[in-house]
Amino acid sequence: MKKILYILLAVASVVTAGAQDKVEATLGIDFVNQYLWRGQKLGNISLQPTLGVAWKGLSFSTWGNVGFDKDDDKELDLTLAYRIRGFNIGVSDYWFSKNSYFQYKAHKTTHVWEANIGYDFGFLNVQWYTNFAGNDGKNLSGKRAYSSYFEMTAPFRLAKLDWEASLGIVPYATDSYKANGFCVTNIGLKATKDFVIKQKYHLPVFVGLAANPRDEKVYLLCGIAFHLQ
Repeated sequence: MKKILYILLAVASVVTAGAQDKVEATLGIDFVNQYLWRGQKLGNISLQPTLGVAWKGLSFSTWGNVGFDKDDDKELDLTLAYRIRGFNIGVSDYWFSKNSYFQYKAHKTTHVWEANIGYDFGFLNVQWYTNFAGNDGKNLSGKRAYSSYFEMTAPFRLAKLDWEASLGIVPYATDSYKANGFCVTNIGLKATKDFVIKQKYHLPVFVGLAANPRDEKVYLLCGIAFHLQ
């Protein structure tokens, strides 16, 4: 597992060193009323910073979540991805603060490594995610589930707002998503208004409604973000 982390850090160094090749950088921070992820509530009021660099389709980014509630776990994610036209592929390292960051031993680490592949058709974005190592969930037999998640999102413009409809599916049993088999865990609709300041600073305000049929729960998400591009 250490090799994966070293590879991610090495790629990040290479990309950063290539500033003369017009490296693009993004940074931002979101303030949300609750932390929702794939139809699951993972925290309460939170700050979610992000920082990334991209070069010729290759990108490296880090994303985090820090909750105001003392019982909320801190999260730090690293993602290495490649995109060409609508096609994308990537690897992510998710870490939660229940254990030492540099603890990679089996059955002790809180890191989860996930691979994803997808295609953005413009009117529809489809993505498949699968955990392949680390603290993965278990299936009904108590074995590694290789927990997977499939999601479709459809963006559209209506009444001067940017909208996104989403549908998330867990294809087979895993306790990571509290799924005993094929089930829908996320049906969402979100609207965003992006306020641009001096053509450089973006201040999106968003409100979304998300339902998890598997858990029979509904959530109202709202937040504000500050992005520099």
